[in-house]
Amino acid sequence: MANQELNMSSQEFEPSTKPAKASLLDNPYLLGVALFASLGGFLFGYDQGVVSGVLTMESFGAAFPKIYADAGFKGWWVSTILLTAWFGSLVNGPVADKYGRKMNMIIAVVIFVVGSAIQAGAVSIGMLFVGRAIAGLAVGMLTMVIPLYISEVSSSDIRGGLVVLQQLSITIGILASFWIDYGTHYIGGTRCSPSVPYTGGTASSPSFDPYTDVGPNGCTGQSTAAWRIPLALQILPALILGIGMIFYPDTPRWLLFQERDEEAFRALSKLRRLPADHPSIVSEALDIKASILLENTYIRDNYNGASGLKLHASQYLSLFTNKSRFRRLAIGCCVMFFQQFMGCNAMIYYAPTMFASLGLSGNTTSLLATGVYGIVNCLSTIPAILLIDKVGRRPLLMCGAAGTCISLVIVGAIVGAYGDGLGAHKAAGWVGIAFIYIYDVNFSYSFAPIGWVLPSEIFNLAIRSKAISITTSTTWMCNFIIGLVTPDMLAQINWGTYIFFAAFCLLAGGFTYFFVPETRGKTLEDMDLVFGDTAAHEEQERIRQIEAQLRGVQIDGTDPEKGMVVEHTE
Repeated sequence: MANQELNMSSQEFEPSTKPAKASLLDNPYLLGVALFASLGGFLFGYDQGVVSGVLTMESFGAAFPKIYADAGFKGWWVSTILLTAWFGSLVNGPVADKYGRKMNMIIAVVIFVVGSAIQAGAVSIGMLFVGRAIAGLAVGMLTMVIPLYISEVSSSDIRGGLVVLQQLSITIGILASFWIDYGTHYIGGTRCSPSVPYTGGTASSPSFDPYTDVGPNGCTGQSTAAWRIPLALQILPALILGIGMIFYPDTPRWLLFQERDEEAFRALSKLRRLPADHPSIVSEALDIKASILLENTYIRDNYNGASGLKLHASQYLSLFTNKSRFRRLAIGCCVMFFQQFMGCNAMIYYAPTMFASLGLSGNTTSLLATGVYGIVNCLSTIPAILLIDKVGRRPLLMCGAAGTCISLVIVGAIVGAYGDGLGAHKAAGWVGIAFIYIYDVNFSYSFAPIGWVLPSEIFNLAIRSKAISITTSTTWMCNFIIGLVTPDMLAQINWGTYIFFAAFCLLAGGFTYFFVPETRGKTLEDMDLVFGDTAAHEEQERIRQIEAQLRGVQIDGTDPEKGMVVEHTE
C-alpha cells in the first residue's frame, strides 16, 4: 500500500487487545462473517447425524438390504465419510495456502454438493459409497479451513467465541438431522410393506428383514422419499455457503502473506469497521507483517531458499523437528484425540443402542431420546460462546473433563449393576439417561468446541494451515476408530465401554492441567510468547519496529497515563 495511506498525524489509539468485557455483538459484521462461515459446520453435523436415522428406515433397507442387514457392511458405509474426511483435511493445508481460505471453502462446497446429490439419487450400493466418499472429502476440507478462516478474521478478545460458533453449527446440524429423520420416516408410513409380517428378529421381538419382508411390488408403505429427502436437503445450506462466501473477504493474514497489501487493508477495514488508514488497522497489519518477515527469515536460514513442493515438505517436517512447533502440534493433536476418545461420537452414532440398554424400547422412543440428546448438545454449547473469552480455555476444559468422567462412571455403574434387567428398574434406567445428558452438557461446553478453537490459534501464520490439517485429520482418524470399535465394545464389555471413555476423560483433565497453556486475549501473533519462545517474539517485535519505520510510522511505546499506544509521523 502506498506510504501516504499509512502516514498519520500524532494521535492516540487503543491497542489491538480490547478490554475483556468486549462482546460478540460489538461488531455485527464480524459476527455475521463468522456465522456465515460456520454453515460449513452445519454441513458436517447434518451429514454426521442424518445417517443414523436413515439406517433405521425400512424403505432404505429394501433398496439396500446388504447395508441394512449386514452390520459390518453398514459400519464401512458409515465410516466411508470418516476416512475420506481424514484424507480431505490432511491434504487441505497446501490448498488453503495456495488458493486462500475463502476460495478453499467454495471449492469444498462444490465437491460436497456433488457428493450429496449422488447419495440422494443413489440406485446402487456403489453410488451410495461413491457419494458418501466425495461428500466426506469436502467435509474434511471444510472442518479444517473454517476454524482457520474464523480465527484469522477475528480479533483476539472475541476469537474464541467466534470459533465456537462452528461447534454450535455442528450441533445444530446434528439436531436438524435427527428431527428431519424423525419427520420423514413417516412418509408413506413407518413400514415398508404393512401387509407382510416381519420374519426377522425373534418370536418375542420380530423385526424387519429386508430380504424377505418386502412385497412383490417393493415397498408399498414407506416411500423412498423418507430417506432421499434428508440426504438431499443438505445441498441447500451448502449452496447458501458457497454463493454467500463470494461476497465476504478473504482473511487479511492470508492476503498479507500473498503480498496483496491493499486488499488486506480493505479487508481489515471491513472486518474492524474502521478506515483503512486508522492507527489500529496499521498496528494490526504491522504485527502480521512482522510475523511473515520472521517466517521468511526462518525459511531463508533453514530451507536454503526452498520453494514449491520442497518448501511445503520442509514446513511439514519442521512441525516434527522444531521443538516449539512440535509442542504446539502435540497439544493440538492431543486435544483433538481426547475430543473423540471421551466418547462424544460414540454417543451420537450409537445413542439409540445406548438408550435401549438403559431400558428405552421401540424405534420411535429411542429416536425421540436421541433427538432430545441433540437439543441438549446444542444448548450446552452456548455457555462456551459466552464464557471462553472471559474465563479462558483451561477452566472450561478441566471442568468439562471432570463432569464427563463422573457422569460416565455413574452410567457404567448402573448398566453394570442391573444389566439386562434395567427394563424392570425404570428409576435406575432414567437416572442413567439423566447422566448421559449431564455428560453431554459437560462435553458440549468444553472439549467439543475448544477442540476446534485451540489448534486454530496456536500456530504461526506460515505453517498454520499445514498444522491444522494434521490436527483436524487426527480427529477424523480417531472418529473412525471410535465408530469402528464402539459396537463391539458395547456387545462384548457393555458397561465397561462407559468406564473406558471415563478413563480418557480423566486423562484429558490431567493433560489440560499440565500441558495446555491459556490463550485467552492473546493475538495470533503473540503465540510465541504464550509458548515461551521469547527469542522469536523479541525478533518479531524488532521486525515490527523496522517495518513501521519503513512505512513512515514510529512506535514510541505506551502512554503511562492513558495506557494508549502513541504513534508519530516521521
